[in-house]
Formats: sequence, structure tokens, C-alpha cells
Amino acid sequence: MASSEVNNKQVILKDYITGMPKASHMSLKSTKLPLQLKDGSQDVLAKNLYLSCDPYMRGCMRNFPSYFTPIFTPGLVINGYGVAKVVISNHPDFKEDDLVMGITGWEEYSIIPGGNQLQKIKYTDMPLSYYLGILGMPGLTAYVGFYDLTSPKAGEKVFISAASGAVGQIVGQFAKMHGCYVVGSAGSKDKVEVLKNRLGFDDAFNYKEESDLHATLKRYFPNGIDIYFENVGGEMLEAVLENMNHHGRIAACGMISEYNREEGRGVRNISRVISKRINIRGFIINDYWHMYPQFVEKVRSYIKEGKIVYVEDIADGLENAPAAFAGLFEGKNIGKQVVRVCDE
Repeated sequence: MASSEVNNKQVILKDYITGMPKASHMSLKSTKLPLQLKDGSQDVLAKNLYLSCDPYMRGCMRNFPSYFTPIFTPGLVINGYGVAKVVISNHPDFKEDDLVMGITGWEEYSIIPGGNQLQKIKYTDMPLSYYLGILGMPGLTAYVGFYDLTSPKAGEKVFISAASGAVGQIVGQFAKMHGCYVVGSAGSKDKVEVLKNRLGFDDAFNYKEESDLHATLKRYFPNGIDIYFENVGGEMLEAVLENMNHHGRIAACGMISEYNREEGRGVRNISRVISKRINIRGFIINDYWHMYPQFVEKVRSYIKEGKIVYVEDIADGLENAPAAFAGLFEGKNIGKQVVRVCDE
């Protein structure tokens, strides 16, 4: 670049949030960013191409320790997973024009201190946005949660909540490839149709149209549930526990129904875990990045062979990032929500 600095549009968190996140909780700010790095550092300056909207980020918007990453600071730029192109690098592992994925700011350009948590994108024959979804953190979450934590067997019955989201849609396809019977829940008729007609689920239902989730799951699983991939919590988890088979396994990935509550609520029938000998395993994907190389090789081949498909919901422009994020909690997105900041 000829200029020694660039205009850098940023998304700023105004203040800590209570209740449902709204686009108005965030603001856009433009600053000047010098195109230089500190001498002696291993920092990387990158131009952001795609940004990921993920439910875990809601936990970083309140004045309470987040389970996943440090909380955001009001008045400063939000951060999350992104795909970027290296502009300047002081790090030996990265050079100009490298494509990378990792934690970046919600801004046009980011300085990543020490190249922290960046990974070079090895394969560019896939859409770059996939590295925020099926070939990124959500994909690895699905891979670890299903294969490593639940030890599935062909013929087992699998239920996935929030099944049309970034993680759930992949879990369902893994389960079908493994020979399981798969049912998913989602929050609209359109999402249910995507699950059944595009992603190959055996069946799916709109939980908003069901008055008794226990009876609903009994209808779809008359012989019980062997594996539950948990993304929702609350009443859905209670209904699942009533319908789990003995020695069932639950991979607890997320509980989006709880993220906007100021006080948590208990699971009234948690004793079913004892009587049914249910194994519930919570997990954080940060513990499993060592599995990423084997994961990306395997899943990339699935995509190229047409064994698995991926549904994205792409919002164009950094200015639309706040609304895209808030839409996650209103069920507006179908598939993985991504923000395209600019083309490569």
C-alpha cells in the first residue's frame, strides 16, 4: 500500500448488555491506523475479509467472566473469529498476502499481537467463509462433540437442538454418514425444510409450534434418544432427559436459551442423569485445536466428494455486523451467520 495509514472502520460495544442484544448496543467508529508494527514484536497486521457471528460472543458482552474468551470492554472494538489477509508481518510464520483465520477485531484492519491464535489457511479451493464455519471453529466443534465425546454407533438415534445453525447442521450430517437416525429442532418452517430437504435429516420439527416438548420428542423417538447434541438448554434439555435411553450420551456444546438471562435456572429433572446412567459432557473447543489438522483434511474431502453440504447466511458490509449478530438471538439466520467485510 502506498499510504502510511488507512481508514479503519470498527464495531464498538457501547456498554455491557442485559437481556436480548440489539444492533443499537453497538456503534460504528472510524479511526486512522498506521501501516506499521512495533519493532521487535511478532505482531501481524491483517485486512479482515470475513467475520463470524457466534452465540458465545453474547457472554462477552456482560460484566461477568465469559466461559470462552475474555469479556469485551465497553468503548472498544469487539473481537471474534475472522478470516483475514496479511498486510504486514513481524511473525516468522506469516508473510504478506497469507490468508489466515483466528481471533481478529470487528474492524476493517486488525493488529494481532504476537500473531496470537492465527492459523494459516492451507487450502484456498474452498470458499474462505467456510473457515468460519464448516472448516473452522463450528466444524471442529461438531466433529469433536459428535465423534470424540459421544462415541456413536450405527443405528443409534440422535437428536440435535438448534439444528440449522452453524454447528448443528454439521453434526446432523456426520450422524447420517455414520448410519444414525437423526432428528433436529429449529425455529421456523423454512429451517425445518432446510434440515429435511437439503441437509438430509430423517425428520425435523419447529419447536415454536410444539406446546409439549416431552410429548414431541416421544413422537419422534418412540424408542428413546441415544445421543443428544445440546445447543439450547432450558425446557428442551428437560424434555430430552425424559426421553433419553439408559446409558445415553449428551454433548453439551451450548445453551443459547440461557445466554440472555440475568439469573440461571435449574434443570428440574436432573435426577434422570442418575437413574438413566446418562453421560453429559460439556466441552470448550479451545481444548481441541490440536485435532484441527486431521479434522480439516477429512471434512474438506467430504465437501469435495459431495458427502456434506453447508448452509451460510452472509451479511454484506461491516456496518451490518451488529444487526447480523443480534439476529442470531431472534432466529433470523438460516445456517452459519457470517459478515463479509470485503472481497479479497
